[in-house]
Amino acid sequence: MGKRWIFDGHIAGIGTQSGIRAVVGVWQHSPFGSFADVMIEHPSGDRLLLAPTQEVAGFISGTYNFDRVVVVEVNVVLTDRFLRVDAGPLALQAGIGRRTLLGAVLRAVPRPLAVHPAWLRAIGPLAALLSPGARTAGTAGSGRLEYYGVTDLHRVSSAVVSWDGVDAGALAPIRPGVNFGFSSVPARPGVSRVRTTIVAGTAEGG
Repeated sequence: MGKRWIFDGHIAGIGTQSGIRAVVGVWQHSPFGSFADVMIEHPSGDRLLLAPTQEVAGFISGTYNFDRVVVVEVNVVLTDRFLRVDAGPLALQAGIGRRTLLGAVLRAVPRPLAVHPAWLRAIGPLAALLSPGARTAGTAGSGRLEYYGVTDLHRVSSAVVSWDGVDAGALAPIRPGVNFGFSSVPARPGVSRVRTTIVAGTAEGG
């Protein structure tokens, strides 16, 4: 097993009627300290990364696929009830609702098991059935392997999103799925508690 980078935090997936889809990463613990980033996919398919530093931008763009990368101040507030994001052209406010049935099931799995790469490889086919488009293990850029250990999931109940000052429309499913890497977020807007493990090299192991 090669070098590991571990990111602990939350991922929010939000779709809009205009077709703008946003994936917000809020990382309380990471190799780069506490930070937030935003991945945007426009209706045209143009994929944009908004990252807070050049170092973070370099690592994320080496792991995922983007057409443009912009270093910009990313201000995020996340509580049990709301998410607020201000990042360059993006302004987003979302209400967070109740835990989903899948979230309750995920919480029942002991966390050390739920985030372990061997477990995430084993449950990959089941995860794809429960949440089409989402994957728990796969290959990433720069010859890296990636594992998503989700341990909770809440609905996003409402959202107000603007891009360059223009209203992006009402909250909508994330369709088509985002195309930054091997996995999309679930189609239904939500906030996941997640540990992302990224491993250098292509030799799998536990």
